[in-house]
Amino acid sequence: MKEARFDARGSRVRWTEVGGTEPTRVYVHGLGAASTVYHAHIAARPELAGRRSLFVDLPGHGLSDRPADFGYSLEEHADALAAALDEAHVVGAEIVAHSMGGSVAIVLACRRPDLVTRLVLTEANLDPNPPATAGSSGIAAYSEEAFVSGGGYARVLGNIGATWAATMRLADPLALHRSATGLVAGTRPTMRRMLMGLTIDRVYLQGATSGELPGHDELTASGVRVVTVPEAGHNIMFDNADAFAAAIAGRL
Repeated sequence: MKEARFDARGSRVRWTEVGGTEPTRVYVHGLGAASTVYHAHIAARPELAGRRSLFVDLPGHGLSDRPADFGYSLEEHADALAAALDEAHVVGAEIVAHSMGGSVAIVLACRRPDLVTRLVLTEANLDPNPPATAGSSGIAAYSEEAFVSGGGYARVLGNIGATWAATMRLADPLALHRSATGLVAGTRPTMRRMLMGLTIDRVYLQGATSGELPGHDELTASGVRVVTVPEAGHNIMFDNADAFAAAIAGRL
């Protein structure tokens, strides 16, 4: 396990790493998740093995620190991710990112273009105030106090299903709430506008059972390759691992 400082207090963002060839492939999880759980089984597949791979846990999640005075906005998560990549001497990485992690990756690519040459986004949040979907947690509907100390955290864990709850239990409640509200607030310009303005290789994966991707035509017109993955919902890496790995490898 490796680590890097991401704030003035010396809090650490942590990751596990597998050696291999460049360019580095960096896996980033979504809200209330952890990178190894969601992506290690994918990185080990024959079509993807052999590349240097980092599995980064964002602040407040998994193995990373969870400072109470941190904002956990998308921009702050992106800066922490940049700190990890700088410490790991990564440049020109391929970022494979899920849900909220995809939003963070878009911000990273805009703020630090030296770090990113390709984005593979799995149902990333692109707009502020998104409608509720199967991938929604309901966390932002609570006030911070109600979620952290008023029973909201326990209620969410009881409602989201066993798989997601297993990793969400590893995340700090305060960090979860601030991350969720930061995701709902979005960015200016929006994550969608930032993604459309990038000139790097961009792939957006949408699970077929999640329904049609809003703004599909606008995204494709800007050069984003939108791939609808059959027999999959929000967690494409679990629902259809074959197609997910093929998309990362550029074969789908």
